[in-house]
Amino acid sequence: MADLSRTARVDVLVEGYARLPHVAGTVSLVRDAGRVVVVDPGMVADRELILRPLRELGVAPEEVTDVVLSHHHLDHTLNVALFPVVPVHDFQSVIEGDVFTRRAADGVDLTPSVRLLATPGHTPQDVTTLVGTPDDVVALTHLWWTGEGPADDPYSPDRDELRRQRERVLELATLVVPGHGAPFRPGDATPR
Repeated sequence: MADLSRTARVDVLVEGYARLPHVAGTVSLVRDAGRVVVVDPGMVADRELILRPLRELGVAPEEVTDVVLSHHHLDHTLNVALFPVVPVHDFQSVIEGDVFTRRAADGVDLTPSVRLLATPGHTPQDVTTLVGTPDDVVALTHLWWTGEGPADDPYSPDRDELRRQRERVLELATLVVPGHGAPFRPGDATPR
């Protein structure tokens, strides 16, 4: 995106997976302009799998300023309480402690390099976090479980909407961090 600054840093704290009965959501850290944002602090085998890489990057849980939830499945929300009471951003609101402020996520800039996009697809409530880094425009999203798909998301209530939102994100991102897999560079084989 031409109007997205390119000053942020993205680190994947936990690379997610879905190998039933074992499931872990991808957990990411975004830092920019004094904001320290954790995206999708969900299910992991042990909470230290989130906290250890955070410490290794020099970030204490108390330094987190925001949490973003891509959607409300437990595998992406379960560990929100690891962090202090900070703004938690979802598709329709910002929640801080017991204060609920309604606002649509689409187009919300957390910093000049970090933008939220409403991207209904995996669920009607999906949010993609778009991050401008010096090298890439990164999409932290559950529009894809992994780089391979699945092409037909079994949870998606509207396959046409999923396809539209995937196309929208692919027009913007040069790197995708999916909900349950390794980051990937989109290409012709990327499921639409």
